[in-house]
Amino acid sequence: MKKTIGILAHVDAGKTTFCEQLLYHTNVIRKRGRVDNKDTFLDNHDIEKQRGITIFSEQANFKYNESEYYLIDTPGHIDFSPDMERAISIMDYAIVIISAIEKVQSHTKTVFRLLRKYNVPTIFFVNKMDREGANIDDIIKDIKSNLSSDIVNISDNLNIDSNNILSEELIEFIAERDDNLFEKYLEEDYDESLWINSMKQMINESRIYPLMYGSALQDIGISEFIKNLDYLTYTDYKNEEDFIGKVYKVKYDENKKRTTYIKAIQGSLKVKDEVKYGQGNNEKVNEIRLYNSNKYTSVNEVYAGDVFGVCGLNETTVGDLVIGSNINKERLINIKSEINLEMVPTLKSKVIFDDNLNVRDVLGYFNILNDEEPALNVIWDETLKEIHIHVMGKIQLEILKSIVKERFNIDVEFGKCEIIYKETIESETIGYGHFEPLGHYAEVHLNIKPNKRNSGVSFESIAHVDNLSIGHQNLVKTHVFEKEHKGILGGYPLTDINITLLTGGAHNKHTSGGDFREATFRALRQGLENTKNILLEPYYKFTIEIGTDYVGRVMSDISKMSGEFEAPIINENITTIRGRGPVSTFMDYPLEIISFSKGTGSITYVFDGYDICHNAEEVLENRGYNKDSDIDYTSNSIFCSKGQAYVVKGSEAKEYMHCLEK
Repeated sequence: MKKTIGILAHVDAGKTTFCEQLLYHTNVIRKRGRVDNKDTFLDNHDIEKQRGITIFSEQANFKYNESEYYLIDTPGHIDFSPDMERAISIMDYAIVIISAIEKVQSHTKTVFRLLRKYNVPTIFFVNKMDREGANIDDIIKDIKSNLSSDIVNISDNLNIDSNNILSEELIEFIAERDDNLFEKYLEEDYDESLWINSMKQMINESRIYPLMYGSALQDIGISEFIKNLDYLTYTDYKNEEDFIGKVYKVKYDENKKRTTYIKAIQGSLKVKDEVKYGQGNNEKVNEIRLYNSNKYTSVNEVYAGDVFGVCGLNETTVGDLVIGSNINKERLINIKSEINLEMVPTLKSKVIFDDNLNVRDVLGYFNILNDEEPALNVIWDETLKEIHIHVMGKIQLEILKSIVKERFNIDVEFGKCEIIYKETIESETIGYGHFEPLGHYAEVHLNIKPNKRNSGVSFESIAHVDNLSIGHQNLVKTHVFEKEHKGILGGYPLTDINITLLTGGAHNKHTSGGDFREATFRALRQGLENTKNILLEPYYKFTIEIGTDYVGRVMSDISKMSGEFEAPIINENITTIRGRGPVSTFMDYPLEIISFSKGTGSITYVFDGYDICHNAEEVLENRGYNKDSDIDYTSNSIFCSKGQAYVVKGSEAKEYMHCLEK
């Protein structure tokens, strides 16, 4: 049986030490490393050793009894959460480490919420129980209050080596959550095997969450944890099906050789097999690698449930499904999978580098980093001649600076972090674009409607094939999605719209490559200019826990920061305030809360998508964008008469459209 288990935690909960113990007890390593000694097995990058934190997800594998395990160690710092979230998407089970001293932290709540989003069965390990003041009852109470009431203490209630495996408390806990077993419990008809199978199923379905405790540093409770983990978990992968795998990571080595990391969902894969992925890519697998930290073993074949690296796939992106050549295109559409990250950057920064460096080289380096971390969203701004990146926070920028120096031997700095704004429209509009310089021809009519918030850009076509062939319709779709399009208010990315291709035109002789790109872009821009546009900014949902004495101050601050909040919940001396507000005003508030509450208050954030900007006028004034000066976008159309091309302004373009005459 093959199982992928992920290890997740807040910074300093002892996750890395816990991983060392797992690998030591399962004979992967002979000596347990320590973070302070900079010799841990999975934190193998020099930057991780220097910082003493996990920055990159890493994997190891081990065998225990009849099962083969793939262990995925994930970053614990919020700035590297996209990597953590991608790793979650391939886990069969997750192990969340909680410090007995710090208890449930803000990032613990984020981790648990993501695990629920991806429906990953979760097991808790309470670490640092050897520390003074650690009390398991207090910690369980804290977890039930902050995460889930369906926590069950396995350490004190499960003994798989005894005649009576389940304690009376655990028997009752399971029966309360299983109607069939509850009747048997009332009738005193106890069958241990039924109870155990029900418990395993409830864990697998995320209906209950086992908890164990100990001390990773002192090696207390670790062997019992591994034994119980193996006993309580199961998977059901099928090797007989055609191969399907999911890409969760891409990495380049020092020679710029590309490795695609894949979780096999079903079937098997051999070296030299041809696979399909993305938008019709077909490539052969040149090498298959099973990784243990940064070392690997080459193998000829892998099976469902394996997590491995592949060389030979040059265009894969995170979230792609890699499928065997026997699966047809129609089925690929049905099983297409994407990772829609919740942990996304809300800040951007420009890359600053020496003028003597070749900008193409620097952009190439950052494109490599972008392949590895797609959340960077590396963009070359042709107008400003600048490289821009999206980031989670300042720590990430510090790490990036070190990575660029170490891997590419260049020095870079980063500009001030700025909020990532977006734009959308308020009402439906129709855009017309015509591109007909001498020897070219394309016309596009688009209906553009506002879509629900945080839905991105969608496309459909209702054009008749008599007017526009399927091939040309697909070209329009390609150009809609080939890049982020700019809005007209501040040149920010356009979002939350549905674009419908109404009709269009082509010429058998004169239509050539690029014509429909020009017509599509012009139609989109012209449509935007015919309706009201809206500036959007990112928002947080927040939870503030504060002493009752500070409630008035906090509510006043929320209002000043253009936030909103629900009625405060008072529990003894602590008040909980939940609400929502702009990232721009709330991003530095944690430090302020800590300051005025003398360390007793806290705030946790959840990214809550985009909504109407609270200070649009101010933002746009500072931006200073002029839509008519943007050389990459124009609403003007180009027509041709008697062998001479001429420009028609966007405001007048509709009257000249050829397709309206049909």
